[in-house]
Amino acid sequence: MIDETKKSHILISSDIEGTYESLKESLAPNRVVSFVEDGEFKLEHAKAAIAESYISESQTKYIILAAKSFNVISQNALLKVLEEPPRNIEFIIISPTKSNLLPTVRSRLPLVMTDTKHEIIQVNLNLLKIDYASVFAFLKEHARIAKADAKDLVEALYMRATVTDKLLLSARQLENFDKAYRLLEVNAKPQNVLSMLIMSFVNER
Repeated sequence: MIDETKKSHILISSDIEGTYESLKESLAPNRVVSFVEDGEFKLEHAKAAIAESYISESQTKYIILAAKSFNVISQNALLKVLEEPPRNIEFIIISPTKSNLLPTVRSRLPLVMTDTKHEIIQVNLNLLKIDYASVFAFLKEHARIAKADAKDLVEALYMRATVTDKLLLSARQLENFDKAYRLLEVNAKPQNVLSMLIMSFVNER
Protein backbone atom coordinates (compact mmCIF):
# COMPACT_ATOMS: atom_id res chain seq x y z
CA MET A 1 0.00 0.00 0.00
CA ILE A 2 1.03 3.65 0.26
CA ASP A 3 4.12 4.60 2.26
CA GLU A 4 3.27 4.68 5.94
CA THR A 5 5.49 7.67 6.69
CA LYS A 6 3.54 9.80 4.23
CA LYS A 7 6.56 11.85 3.23
CA SER A 8 7.39 13.29 -0.18
CA HIS A 9 7.99 10.53 -2.70
CA ILE A 10 7.48 9.25 -6.24
CA LEU A 11 4.91 6.62 -7.22
CA ILE A 12 5.26 4.66 -10.46
CA SER A 13 1.93 3.36 -11.77
CA SER A 14 0.31 2.77 -15.15
CA ASP A 15 -3.06 3.49 -13.52
CA ILE A 16 -2.59 7.16 -12.69
CA GLU A 17 -6.22 7.92 -11.86
CA GLY A 18 -6.68 4.81 -9.72
CA THR A 19 -3.43 5.43 -7.85
CA TYR A 20 -4.40 9.05 -7.26
CA GLU A 21 -7.80 8.09 -5.82
CA SER A 22 -6.24 5.47 -3.55
CA LEU A 23 -3.57 7.90 -2.41
CA LYS A 24 -6.07 10.68 -1.69
CA GLU A 25 -8.13 8.29 0.42
CA SER A 26 -5.10 7.09 2.37
CA LEU A 27 -4.00 10.66 3.14
CA ALA A 28 -7.38 11.70 4.62
CA PRO A 29 -8.14 13.73 6.68
CA ASN A 30 -5.06 15.75 5.67
CA ARG A 31 -5.50 18.48 3.08
CA VAL A 32 -4.66 17.32 -0.44
CA VAL A 33 -4.21 19.64 -3.42
CA SER A 34 -3.88 17.85 -6.74
CA PHE A 35 -2.51 18.73 -10.16
CA VAL A 36 -3.55 15.71 -12.19
CA GLU A 37 -3.10 16.10 -15.94
CA ASP A 38 -4.48 13.74 -18.57
CA GLY A 39 -1.55 14.45 -20.90
CA GLU A 40 1.65 16.38 -20.22
CA PHE A 41 2.64 18.16 -17.02
CA LYS A 42 3.79 21.59 -18.25
CA LEU A 43 5.51 24.67 -16.85
CA GLU A 44 2.18 26.34 -16.09
CA HIS A 45 1.22 23.38 -13.90
CA ALA A 46 4.57 23.48 -12.12
CA LYS A 47 4.16 27.20 -11.41
CA ALA A 48 0.68 26.63 -9.98
CA ALA A 49 1.97 23.82 -7.76
CA ILE A 50 4.85 25.96 -6.52
CA ALA A 51 2.49 28.84 -5.73
CA GLU A 52 0.23 26.45 -3.81
CA SER A 53 3.19 25.19 -1.78
CA TYR A 54 3.90 28.69 -0.48
CA ILE A 55 0.39 29.12 0.94
CA SER A 56 1.15 28.64 4.63
CA GLU A 57 -0.35 25.67 6.46
CA SER A 58 -0.55 24.84 10.17
CA GLN A 59 -0.75 21.11 9.40
CA THR A 60 0.67 18.89 6.67
CA LYS A 61 -0.60 19.57 3.16
CA TYR A 62 0.04 17.12 0.34
CA ILE A 63 0.55 18.37 -3.20
CA ILE A 64 0.06 15.63 -5.77
CA LEU A 65 1.57 16.02 -9.24
CA ALA A 66 0.35 13.38 -11.69
CA ALA A 67 0.55 13.05 -15.46
CA LYS A 68 1.34 10.66 -18.30
CA SER A 69 4.48 12.70 -19.02
CA PHE A 70 6.45 15.57 -17.45
CA ASN A 71 8.32 17.95 -19.71
CA VAL A 72 11.88 18.96 -18.85
CA ILE A 73 11.10 22.66 -18.26
CA SER A 74 8.41 21.89 -15.69
CA GLN A 75 10.69 19.48 -13.85
CA ASN A 76 13.56 21.95 -13.69
CA ALA A 77 11.17 24.56 -12.30
CA LEU A 78 10.23 22.18 -9.47
CA LEU A 79 13.77 21.27 -8.38
CA LYS A 80 14.26 23.94 -5.74
CA VAL A 81 10.89 23.46 -4.03
CA LEU A 82 11.29 19.67 -4.08
CA GLU A 83 14.67 19.95 -2.39
CA GLU A 84 13.58 22.58 0.15
CA PRO A 85 9.78 22.43 0.47
CA PRO A 86 8.02 25.05 2.65
CA ARG A 87 7.01 24.05 6.17
CA ASN A 88 4.30 21.34 6.37
CA ILE A 89 4.38 20.67 2.62
CA GLU A 90 4.88 17.22 1.12
CA PHE A 91 5.06 16.50 -2.63
CA ILE A 92 3.98 13.25 -4.24
CA ILE A 93 4.63 12.63 -7.93
CA ILE A 94 2.71 9.95 -9.85
CA SER A 95 4.16 8.86 -13.19
CA PRO A 96 3.65 5.77 -15.38
CA THR A 97 7.43 5.35 -15.79
CA LYS A 98 10.63 6.48 -14.11
CA SER A 99 12.09 7.48 -17.48
CA ASN A 100 9.58 10.37 -17.51
CA LEU A 101 11.50 11.96 -14.65
CA LEU A 102 14.92 13.58 -14.69
CA PRO A 103 17.61 12.03 -12.48
CA THR A 104 17.81 15.34 -10.61
CA VAL A 105 14.12 14.99 -9.68
CA ARG A 106 14.54 11.36 -8.66
CA SER A 107 17.59 12.23 -6.56
CA ARG A 108 15.39 14.53 -4.45
CA LEU A 109 12.47 12.16 -3.78
CA PRO A 110 12.54 8.48 -2.80
CA LEU A 111 10.77 5.92 -4.95
CA VAL A 112 8.45 4.09 -2.57
CA MET A 113 6.25 2.09 -4.95
CA THR A 114 6.95 0.69 -8.38
CA ASP A 115 4.53 -0.57 -10.97
CA THR A 116 5.27 -4.28 -11.30
CA LYS A 117 4.12 -4.13 -14.92
CA HIS A 118 7.00 -1.82 -15.82
CA GLU A 119 9.96 -3.89 -17.00
CA ILE A 120 13.45 -2.52 -16.40
CA ILE A 121 16.05 -3.17 -19.09
CA GLN A 122 19.14 -4.96 -17.81
CA VAL A 123 22.47 -3.37 -18.80
CA ASN A 124 25.46 -5.72 -18.90
CA LEU A 125 28.01 -2.94 -18.67
CA ASN A 126 30.21 -2.61 -15.59
CA LEU A 127 30.53 1.15 -15.15
CA LEU A 128 33.13 0.62 -12.42
CA LYS A 129 35.53 -1.03 -14.86
CA ILE A 130 34.50 0.62 -18.11
CA ASP A 131 37.05 1.06 -20.90
CA TYR A 132 37.05 2.11 -24.55
CA ALA A 133 36.57 -1.46 -25.78
CA SER A 134 33.39 -1.93 -23.72
CA VAL A 135 32.13 1.50 -24.83
CA PHE A 136 32.61 0.55 -28.48
CA ALA A 137 30.86 -2.81 -27.98
CA PHE A 138 27.94 -1.17 -26.16
CA LEU A 139 27.44 1.49 -28.86
CA LYS A 140 27.70 -1.14 -31.61
CA GLU A 141 25.05 -3.26 -29.87
CA HIS A 142 22.65 -0.30 -29.75
CA ALA A 143 23.55 1.28 -33.09
CA ARG A 144 19.98 1.19 -34.42
CA ILE A 145 18.09 1.88 -31.21
CA ALA A 146 14.83 3.86 -31.48
CA LYS A 147 14.19 7.05 -29.51
CA ALA A 148 11.67 5.47 -27.10
CA ASP A 149 13.98 2.53 -26.43
CA ALA A 150 16.91 4.93 -25.96
CA LYS A 151 15.05 6.70 -23.15
CA ASP A 152 14.49 3.35 -21.44
CA LEU A 153 18.17 2.53 -21.92
CA VAL A 154 19.23 5.82 -20.34
CA GLU A 155 16.99 4.92 -17.39
CA ALA A 156 18.61 1.47 -17.22
CA LEU A 157 22.09 3.02 -17.26
CA TYR A 158 21.13 5.30 -14.39
CA MET A 159 19.86 2.31 -12.39
CA ARG A 160 23.01 0.32 -13.23
CA ALA A 161 25.23 3.17 -12.04
CA THR A 162 23.39 4.05 -8.84
CA VAL A 163 21.90 0.71 -7.74
CA THR A 164 23.99 -2.12 -9.19
CA ASP A 165 27.43 -0.50 -9.29
CA LYS A 166 26.61 1.80 -6.35
CA LEU A 167 28.43 4.75 -7.87
CA LEU A 168 28.21 8.22 -6.36
CA LEU A 169 27.56 10.22 -9.52
CA SER A 170 29.53 13.42 -10.01
CA ALA A 171 27.71 16.67 -10.73
CA ARG A 172 28.82 16.35 -14.36
CA GLN A 173 27.52 12.80 -14.70
CA LEU A 174 24.18 13.69 -13.13
CA GLU A 175 23.90 16.67 -15.46
CA ASN A 176 24.67 14.39 -18.42
CA PHE A 177 21.74 12.12 -17.54
CA ASP A 178 19.44 15.16 -17.54
CA LYS A 179 21.00 16.34 -20.80
CA ALA A 180 20.47 12.90 -22.36
CA TYR A 181 16.72 13.08 -21.69
CA ARG A 182 16.53 16.61 -23.10
CA LEU A 183 18.44 15.68 -26.26
CA LEU A 184 16.25 12.65 -26.90
CA GLU A 185 13.16 14.84 -26.48
CA VAL A 186 14.36 17.07 -29.35
CA ASN A 187 15.14 14.06 -31.54
CA ALA A 188 18.92 13.99 -31.23
CA LYS A 189 20.53 10.85 -32.66
CA PRO A 190 20.26 8.21 -29.91
CA GLN A 191 23.75 6.79 -30.48
CA ASN A 192 25.32 10.24 -30.07
CA VAL A 193 23.42 10.72 -26.81
CA LEU A 194 24.47 7.32 -25.49
CA SER A 195 28.07 7.98 -26.47
CA MET A 196 28.09 11.29 -24.57
CA LEU A 197 26.62 9.61 -21.51
CA ILE A 198 28.91 6.56 -21.44
CA MET A 199 32.07 8.55 -22.11
CA SER A 200 31.44 10.60 -18.98
CA PHE A 201 32.13 7.43 -16.97
CA VAL A 202 35.37 6.74 -18.86
CA ASN A 203 36.59 10.29 -18.37
CA GLU A 204 35.78 10.34 -14.64
CA ARG A 205 38.01 7.35 -13.91
